[in-house]
Amino acid sequence: MLAHYRRCNKLERFPVAKRYLVLISRICMVLVSAIALIAFANVCAYVYLKPALPDVDSLRDVQLQVPLRVYTRDGKLLAAIGEQRRIPVRYEQLPKKLIQAFLATEDDRFFQHHGVDWQGILRAAVANLKAGGIRQGASTITMQVARDMFLTPRRDMKRKMSEIYISLLMESEFTKEEIFSLYVNKIFLGQRAYGVGAAAEVYFGKTLEQLTVAEMATLAGIPTAPSVVNPVASAEAARVRRSHVLGRMLQLNYITQAEYDEAKASSVESRLHGASIEADAPYVAEMVRNEMQSKYGDDVYTAGYKVFTTIDSRLQAAATVALRTGLLEYDRRHGYRGATAKVDASKLTTPKDLDGQLEEFPVIGGLRPAIVQKVDAKSAKIYLRDLGEVTLPWEKLSWARRELPDEKVDRWPTQASEILSRGDVIYTVGRTAETLLFVQVPEAQSALVSVDPKDGAVVALVGGFDYFQSKYNRVTQARRQPGSGFKPFVYAAAFDKGYTPASIILDAPIVIDAAGMEQAWRPKEDTNKFYGPIRLREALVHSRNLVSVRLMRAIGGDYTWNYVTRFGFDKSQLPNDLTLALGTAELSPLQMAIGYSAFANGGYKVNQYSIDRIEDAGGKVLQQAAPALACAECDRVTDPPLATPAATAAGARTAVLDGAAHDGKTMIPEKNLAPQIIRPQVAYLLADMMKDVIRRGTGVRARSLNREDIAGKTGTTNDHHDAWFNGFNGDLVTTVWTGFDQDRSLGDGEEGAHVAVPTWTYYMHEALGKAPKHGVPLPDGIVTVRISPETGLLASADNPNGIMEKFIEGNLPKSELYEGPNSSNPMNDGDKPLF
Repeated sequence: MLAHYRRCNKLERFPVAKRYLVLISRICMVLVSAIALIAFANVCAYVYLKPALPDVDSLRDVQLQVPLRVYTRDGKLLAAIGEQRRIPVRYEQLPKKLIQAFLATEDDRFFQHHGVDWQGILRAAVANLKAGGIRQGASTITMQVARDMFLTPRRDMKRKMSEIYISLLMESEFTKEEIFSLYVNKIFLGQRAYGVGAAAEVYFGKTLEQLTVAEMATLAGIPTAPSVVNPVASAEAARVRRSHVLGRMLQLNYITQAEYDEAKASSVESRLHGASIEADAPYVAEMVRNEMQSKYGDDVYTAGYKVFTTIDSRLQAAATVALRTGLLEYDRRHGYRGATAKVDASKLTTPKDLDGQLEEFPVIGGLRPAIVQKVDAKSAKIYLRDLGEVTLPWEKLSWARRELPDEKVDRWPTQASEILSRGDVIYTVGRTAETLLFVQVPEAQSALVSVDPKDGAVVALVGGFDYFQSKYNRVTQARRQPGSGFKPFVYAAAFDKGYTPASIILDAPIVIDAAGMEQAWRPKEDTNKFYGPIRLREALVHSRNLVSVRLMRAIGGDYTWNYVTRFGFDKSQLPNDLTLALGTAELSPLQMAIGYSAFANGGYKVNQYSIDRIEDAGGKVLQQAAPALACAECDRVTDPPLATPAATAAGARTAVLDGAAHDGKTMIPEKNLAPQIIRPQVAYLLADMMKDVIRRGTGVRARSLNREDIAGKTGTTNDHHDAWFNGFNGDLVTTVWTGFDQDRSLGDGEEGAHVAVPTWTYYMHEALGKAPKHGVPLPDGIVTVRISPETGLLASADNPNGIMEKFIEGNLPKSELYEGPNSSNPMNDGDKPLF
């Protein structure tokens, strides 16, 4: 019988009791060796990857790509400019439920682990093995931040190891709150929205604190596939993902069952919302963007600059409404040009169909499109988004006379069918059915700019009817003839040569036949009426053209041409001939407003500015405006009253300056004082004469403001191509221009008095409100005497028709009883003929 032998196992050499100890010790040796090997591999990997890992300092200097944000001077947002929409928020600003929504779906152990969640990795591995594929990820929020901020999208072991090391590094240097804040500010959430602040605005038109639980869950569900599951791209995909987030929040006891049920049942909003713009000033925003681009380059769109402008949000809103109202009133006077478009109303059977059709037509300047559904004899039924069906009665339709060529209009309509038909797309204005008006988008354009005469700050600016219809900024870019609005500058030149408001000039036809002219020039008046000898006050009040031409010829063309440049006008924009007296210069509304500031502030030259300060993303002030101030109280005149252009240009004044405090106030440094360009007495006389323009002249429509501190001058160019009004008090200078971009006539009778003054009045009514009256202050050296209205001479005691007039001291007219020339006033040289 054969015997079989086997080799003895080494463990069998030991007694049974010791075999387990040997086995355990060997297992421990293997584990220790494995751990040592893994540690050695990690050390090697770290040494290999360390040169490519970011420095701790770079982690602290992470800059979010934040758009350029522009604000009014009272802190209201005007614009956010940049490709990426981002609104940085601090951790303290995040609602608790929003934090929990992201934790529930992205990393519920975020506040327990140290950057890498080994439990999560094991759980994900088991889940993926069971599913037979990748179903769960194990990236923590810290790892996602590390990947998004420092690594490429490439998927390989090197990137994963780098991600882990950076995460550990971040956890050692940052608090959990800081890391989470980085995450929610940097994460891409679709539709160009980066960060939860911007996403809340884009998808829901809300701030974070206004979000519901359902909306928070919607945002938390987007990171898994930002371009696919955002509610605008797919409302259904967003709803499914939201349900998952809500389920996780319920599972983790972040929300109650009632909150879960309510949130899950809510609908998913699926439209884009604009930025929460708090003030409407797109022309100003574009001015700022252009200036910032020139100064800081392309980084301006991502570096998080904040620009605080000089715009006052209240005044800006008033300016926008005033300009649009004035244009709509002008447009109505010139007839109805017909429907914007025609649609097949028979195919639009539901509100959804009608809303969809109306989306093809933009809102323009606050005017909303509507579709005519039915036309009756004296009314029409129309449909608007948000308002639904509205009936327009006859009194809201009857203005629509048909437009004819050459700014003419047809007869008044008698039936609604002469105006509208079913399927017409028309425009309306008004927020309720009761206030809704039938209008049309104006073809004419307008510009309004309002500045502070004390320092030149632009407080309101509207460059056209609608920026998104036309980005051309007529306040700064348009160069148009100011017409009679330029006359006060010519009069100022004359007053510095001794002329007075009582000086007599002949208002009669004149022929100018100067050398170099191809043919004689015959300036004219629109009315073809002439008043003969007339005082300069009356000539300005009634805007007499021929008086201005004679006046400029008397004081000298070159003298006038040089003199008016002190108001800030460039000589290249000024014709060097007598047409300058009629306002044939090519100037912008902003230039006119700054020029008129000298009349409002007592004779000082201020420069326009619209940016008050610029801050970087951290709030550090990079630029702070330091404008020159018009400060009559800061000066004392040390020389005799100015009488020559040279003396006026020099200023002939000395600032009262020292470093000591005076009654708690420190005097303004000399470099911050605006130069005096005309004598305060000249500025006052011109302002006083322009008060009469409103009291009884071409600006009489502004009398409705019932204020004694306002003054101004209208302007109208040949054939009514341009209509202006430049008006002011001691606090505001406002210029309004209206015309066509194509430079054609506004129509017969459409002068500055009828077109621009109403717009100016609407604005100033809101701008000045119940503010105290503040006119141009009365300077020293002004005297009031009684004169003859016919001759401009000092009235004799027995002249019953005498009136009061103001003069600069030392430059009074002669008495009616006096015979002989008055050397101090060239206008009173006896019976010397004028021309």
